[in-house]
Amino acid sequence: MGLRQLRSALHAFTQEAAWQLASDAQDGHELPFEVVEGGRRDSPLYCYRPLTADFITDRSNVLSRLPTYLPAAHALIAIGSLADYLDSQGAGVPGPGRQSADAALHCFLARVFIDSTDFVFDERCFDRSYLELEKCVAEERAEHTVVAVLLGVTLGSDEVSLGDGITLARGEDFDEAPDESRWSRVDGSPQTLAIVRRSPVAGGTGPLEDSRRALRKLVAGLRLYHPEPVATAALGWSRIGAGPWQPVALNAEPAELEALVLIEPAQEDELRAFLSLVGRREPKSGELAWALRRYELAHQRASAAESLSDLLLVARALLEPEGSASGRMPGRLAALCAESDGRAAMTERLAHTVALETAIICGNDSGMEIAPFVSELDELLRALLRDACCGHLGRDLVSLADSILLEDTEPASDPIAPAPHGETDQFEFILPPR
Repeated sequence: MGLRQLRSALHAFTQEAAWQLASDAQDGHELPFEVVEGGRRDSPLYCYRPLTADFITDRSNVLSRLPTYLPAAHALIAIGSLADYLDSQGAGVPGPGRQSADAALHCFLARVFIDSTDFVFDERCFDRSYLELEKCVAEERAEHTVVAVLLGVTLGSDEVSLGDGITLARGEDFDEAPDESRWSRVDGSPQTLAIVRRSPVAGGTGPLEDSRRALRKLVAGLRLYHPEPVATAALGWSRIGAGPWQPVALNAEPAELEALVLIEPAQEDELRAFLSLVGRREPKSGELAWALRRYELAHQRASAAESLSDLLLVARALLEPEGSASGRMPGRLAALCAESDGRAAMTERLAHTVALETAIICGNDSGMEIAPFVSELDELLRALLRDACCGHLGRDLVSLADSILLEDTEPASDPIAPAPHGETDQFEFILPPR
């Protein structure tokens, strides 16, 4: 329903409400007043001001039974969020849907009949009150744009559209962006911007929060797509429609990443397809969903030593349901991520990485080489999470890893004897890019 239908519904309701309120006042229902001081300080004057808003609230049950009430309420619900209007009237937001519509109708009548004692319908007062409502509603319905500096990424094209309202662009080429976001990097190269556009959705969490969530998913997807670290700057910018840019916190860690992921024009279709696939298959709950969130937290730590515990928690959540005391995670991860002739060596390195955590906790890590082992674990988990999200490994990673380890322990069969028809077992091992 558009604004024209809203105005028509409100006009009809306000006229009928004026008749009802005037009739109630004449029938003896008391209209409360307050005493207001005016005039000069040395010669104050006192006057009575009618509390029309309180009177309208007291008569809310009667007003809600008017034939034009429900059409007006439904028209407000169809428009979408009324939070800005209610906030501007100092009413707060009681709840979504009908509750907000009821509160908005009471506020609207209070604005139309402000300081009135006879509740005569005045077209000018109605127009003034409606313009206040329309301005707030139009702003809430306008498209919201959020701009964030994307650290660790550089573009081969001027602009890369990723779908779902998300675009990557060079700062120097995106003229709409605020000047602060377009400043060049220290080396003189242009900043890469992530632009998210969202329209308000009735009952949603709001365009700004939706944009923050979209940026977090974008960074998580890029981390799975490429081994180099990627992040958004802590400060972004938001605007409504063509309004002014306002700074917003993005709930992201400030970072200055040295390495740059170059997205060439030839890679753009592949990147779009990958991010779309990961987005569609994103788990909402369970071990994989928890592991993905913990993996993001690991990349927000200041050092390799601090991120180690997060990475080990990811590995244990996916591959060690028996608990860390079982010590089975290193072997299972190696089974999924290494060829048969390299699994023993990888298992030994991963066991050493597990032992490093204890040394760090006890403060005995002085002089130890930590970063290379954490980097290897990070890359193995990235590859594992990537393939799990894409659906290449199935849901039961533990059983898959154990079956590979069991196959390694079985004696070699006669290489000449063919396998029975339909009973071949093949596994595609994950090899992280070097």
